[in-house]
Amino acid sequence: MPWFDGFEERDFEVNGVRIHARVPSASKGQRPALLLLHGFPQTHVLWHQVAQQLAQDLYLVMPDLRGYGDSSKPIGLPDHSNYSKRTLAADMVAVMDTLGIARFGVCGHDRGGRVAHRLAVDHPTRVQGLCVIDIAPTLDMYAATDFAYASAYYHWFHLIQPTPLPETMILGAPLPYLHTKLGGWGGTGTAFIEAQAMAEYERCFLLPGTVHSMCEDYRASAGIDLEHDRASRALPGDAGRIACNTLVLWGERGVVNRLFDPMALWQAQCAATVSGKAVAAGHFIPEELPDVTARYLKEFFNA
Repeated sequence: MPWFDGFEERDFEVNGVRIHARVPSASKGQRPALLLLHGFPQTHVLWHQVAQQLAQDLYLVMPDLRGYGDSSKPIGLPDHSNYSKRTLAADMVAVMDTLGIARFGVCGHDRGGRVAHRLAVDHPTRVQGLCVIDIAPTLDMYAATDFAYASAYYHWFHLIQPTPLPETMILGAPLPYLHTKLGGWGGTGTAFIEAQAMAEYERCFLLPGTVHSMCEDYRASAGIDLEHDRASRALPGDAGRIACNTLVLWGERGVVNRLFDPMALWQAQCAATVSGKAVAAGHFIPEELPDVTARYLKEFFNA
């Protein structure tokens, strides 16, 4: 499959950081805009095969989140607020502002889904529709922690340890760590990842600051993000809930399917319609099932 044909790479200076992204080479025209957000330990390259199938109908914006890929990797603040999902969501809104896009859909996988969730809550007038892939809400996942969950998602507890312990451990053997993560969580090894995509994941994982930034992402999720989530849930009525229609996809072989009820948990966080289903995949659904992912996104975002 052609490598991001029809897209160009751009850097956006927003909120004191540089956000690297791929955007269409052609003008938006009448195409609806869709923001695609990757997760750990990847980059926007996650969306390569899906993007080729959606590019004709949707104006796709595919950034590297702060701390990932070729975006800036600032040192984490003591309270980790510069890696909170609220901050990362604000980065994404600023990128869309720079592009002159007022309303857009947003789809996030893994950590990107958590950014997308916060974006929809904090900026409800901007988001036309939300899709989250293979996650349950962060607050619910931490609240349900037991032996099975801690064993399956041990990195949630390893990465949040004070710096520099997890960074030092991971950087002792960074590529074996990366490959283990990409091949886990209900997958069948890494055969589903394109060779060029794997080379990009490896290159970016080895960039200075990447591992620290990823740890900061998780440290924020175990602290300030939970504070933000609790505050949103405490708001009266639907004020702190997702206002737009939401699509939930999760993998049949994944941890989320085994240990949680994602539909029920997301319905509790939404004031609009929630639809979705489990698909025949592990965790990395956009790469394991790009055709299926593209079809669901195209139908949901009315392309």
